[in-house]
Amino acid sequence: MDAIIIDGDQVNFLPVFGSALVSVQPGKMIASGKTTIKGKKVCVDGDESKVEVANCSYVAPPFVIPGKGTLTIKKLGPDQLTQKSKSGSKSIILKGSVFIAEFKVTAQAKQPPPTNAPDPVPMYPGQGQLIPANTKIMAT
Repeated sequence: MDAIIIDGDQVNFLPVFGSALVSVQPGKMIASGKTTIKGKKVCVDGDESKVEVANCSYVAPPFVIPGKGTLTIKKLGPDQLTQKSKSGSKSIILKGSVFIAEFKVTAQAKQPPPTNAPDPVPMYPGQGQLIPANTKIMAT
């Protein structure tokens, strides 16, 4: 049994993305499920793909002049979708442990002068957690 994620629940990204250190900001889940809890829709499989946190700064040594990028959820963890309970025909998203996150570079970090070389890596993998406001209603 685990807590069900509902509309507006917080998405926390962990700051370490491979060799990059990201100044993370929380995201919010936007639910599309048919079922509601306390007047809010439940989040279902696929809703995680709508989470996007833009304009997060990052450094990836030796690229220590900050660049910018966008945080997204790439894939939920195996314990973050219901096996039995459904909303409509879709599995419901649960708190679970961690999801796989992605940091997409939109403005490259750079090395300090005189090189000013840009970071050649376009994307860094990371992790994050879902933070439920609902702690009473559980599902499997």
